[in-house]
Amino acid sequence: MKPLLINNAFIINEHQKFIGAVLIKDENIKKIFYNNEVPSESINNSRVIDAKGKALIPGVIDDHVHFRDPGLTHKADIKSESIAAVAGGVTSYMEMPNTKPQTTSHKELEKKNKQASNASLANYSFYLGATNDNIKEIENIDPIKTCGIKLFLGASTGNMLVDNKDTLNKIFAKSPVPILCHCEDETTIQNNLKYYINKYGNDIPFSYHPKIRTEGACYKSSSLVVSLAKKHNSRLHILHLSTAKELELFDELKVRNNKKITSEVCIHHLWFDENDYEKLGTRIKWNPAIKTTRDKLALLEGLKKNKIDLIGTDHAPHQWIEKDTNYVNAPSGAPMVQHSLQAMLEFYHKGLLTLETIVDKMCHAPADLFKIEKRGYIREGYWADLVLVDLHNSYKVQKNNILYKCGWSPLEGQTFQSTITHTFVNGDLVYENGTIHQNNNARALKFNR
Repeated sequence: MKPLLINNAFIINEHQKFIGAVLIKDENIKKIFYNNEVPSESINNSRVIDAKGKALIPGVIDDHVHFRDPGLTHKADIKSESIAAVAGGVTSYMEMPNTKPQTTSHKELEKKNKQASNASLANYSFYLGATNDNIKEIENIDPIKTCGIKLFLGASTGNMLVDNKDTLNKIFAKSPVPILCHCEDETTIQNNLKYYINKYGNDIPFSYHPKIRTEGACYKSSSLVVSLAKKHNSRLHILHLSTAKELELFDELKVRNNKKITSEVCIHHLWFDENDYEKLGTRIKWNPAIKTTRDKLALLEGLKKNKIDLIGTDHAPHQWIEKDTNYVNAPSGAPMVQHSLQAMLEFYHKGLLTLETIVDKMCHAPADLFKIEKRGYIREGYWADLVLVDLHNSYKVQKNNILYKCGWSPLEGQTFQSTITHTFVNGDLVYENGTIHQNNNARALKFNR
């Protein structure tokens, strides 16, 4: 097949913006042309996509998704959610272990990788879940193939709540890969929940979610794991920060490769706040809880000041019939991966973030922090994971264009000012103006550790 030339693009990459072109050959970026000085032979010998008026960025890498496969595939599966991902410009993802069975052994990791190799449209990797008794699995993990260890400090399904102090110390001392933590203190949460159930029964107002899963519960847990990481000189990554107070735990180092302790913020903690519970209720019930306007604004500032290193989604779909119930019985989590890039581009349109920062935090930073091989940048010799965006063509989230298996979104009715037009995974066009191309060219991520 002829090489592919993306011509006349507004390229945003490595804190630069310029008009140029990218030549793709054999799944890789063969050549980058600056100032659109493309030799005629490259145009004549290639399939050409004219990207005039569109932005070209590296593919988004989402470090935090729940695709529910295996065992919970009535909610989602690898194929359905990877389709939604590429439609949103996400070309690689790292998926969490709280499936059925849980991914707490190398055997289950291999099963997931095999399933993804047959079904995924986006590149993939899977976390090993930590338990109180699988330290041998953690010690023997392959750091080249596995993105990290997921550690739940708050309640999770099955036995993935790690509350044994000796086990925690062993994990932080011996893990050969990054340790990713969901940080909420379970005792605090259960005491708060008991109080509000006594007061309201199961019909606790959803606006009380941040009064149950409080700032204090988050900080107590986050500060604990930071102290463990410092004690053992571990590579720690704290997931879905939700409070201003937690920002005290992180440094503003510009060179993130020097950081041993890093953090993530998710779209919903930047987008929503406590004022949205009255209208959206169960739709925005996530753990940790969406909190105050002050917290939301502080997280945005933390992102700009590099206290927060990257942006993820915590994409966690449930069927609407599961979510549409009272507070106590409604599961936490909602889908987000299809609209994460468009949501963040709204911050650009509002003058709150630059395009360079959005690309850095969604594309470059995940590749750097997880040491992903040849992804996350537009560089010659790198895999051709690329996204074209029309920054001036609006897009409304509606039932008929939601691609999640669960069929709903907390962003329904939202009009974005940008539209994803093309997504390329390893040089293959997998999404084009609303059409999915069912190419099976996705690869397992590899890590240079």
